[in-house]
Amino acid sequence: MNQQPIKFKIDHASFELQGQHDFTWLQSMGTVFCVFDQQDSGNISFGIEKNGKKLFVKYAGCRPMEFSGNPRDAISRLKVAVPMYKTLEHPNLISLIDHFETKDGFAAVFEWFNGECLHSHWLFAAQPKHSHPESPFYRFKQLSIQKRLQSLDAIYEFHKYVESKGYVAVDFYDGSILYDFAKDLTRICDIDLYRLAPSVNDMGENFWGAKRSKSPEEFILGAPIDERTNVFTMGAIAFGLLGGEMDHSFSKWEANRSLYEVALRAVSKEREERFTTINDFINAWNSVKN
Repeated sequence: MNQQPIKFKIDHASFELQGQHDFTWLQSMGTVFCVFDQQDSGNISFGIEKNGKKLFVKYAGCRPMEFSGNPRDAISRLKVAVPMYKTLEHPNLISLIDHFETKDGFAAVFEWFNGECLHSHWLFAAQPKHSHPESPFYRFKQLSIQKRLQSLDAIYEFHKYVESKGYVAVDFYDGSILYDFAKDLTRICDIDLYRLAPSVNDMGENFWGAKRSKSPEEFILGAPIDERTNVFTMGAIAFGLLGGEMDHSFSKWEANRSLYEVALRAVSKEREERFTTINDFINAWNSVKN
């Protein structure tokens, strides 16, 4: 029998969990103005405001409704992620400012970024995401090619830096992207599962990531996860933001033909046919961008 969800209301945020949980630690941080409770990672996140300053708090230790795993695993994943936000600190990544243990879990505190998630699955399911006029993804796709290319620049610059630091992106997809429509700024908001390179797929077809942006090796147990994998990821995100997502046909592509050829090479099923590194990919991309 599935037990009844437990309802919570903290300040302006209402949500449900699979069991009771103590959030008194949260209330001392300020006023909770929003909650993100639909993740399957085991994390729940809150927007908090105190003295006019907004914070984003990511927390592991409770049992969100979409989570089928063990909260202890979610806690350890978040703890492992924290040093990466320092190592990979970058203007295009949300900024970690604090982290601490609570009685039952672990919290990471970030500066608030006034952006909208391009994959707001908790508000817009598969179809409305692509067609609902208020969906951030739909609104993003209405932006000029120039603005979308600038957004991709921010994503690529960050991942070039990730690569230079000896890491690989894992589970990067449109749900990791925040876009501020007022200022036309892009931030990466989730690098929790990034790893030191080279790595291997230790989970088989259930390896982290969204199917629409995963490379073939991200479905194969024991396959290498490395720079070439990330080249695929960068190409896939280009098709997501400028083209037909998993439909790689030129008819769905909105930018120039040369950029299409670069993106297409990046998403080659054969690893050897892709660019060797993100740096090589970016150089090819930039050389034909104008």
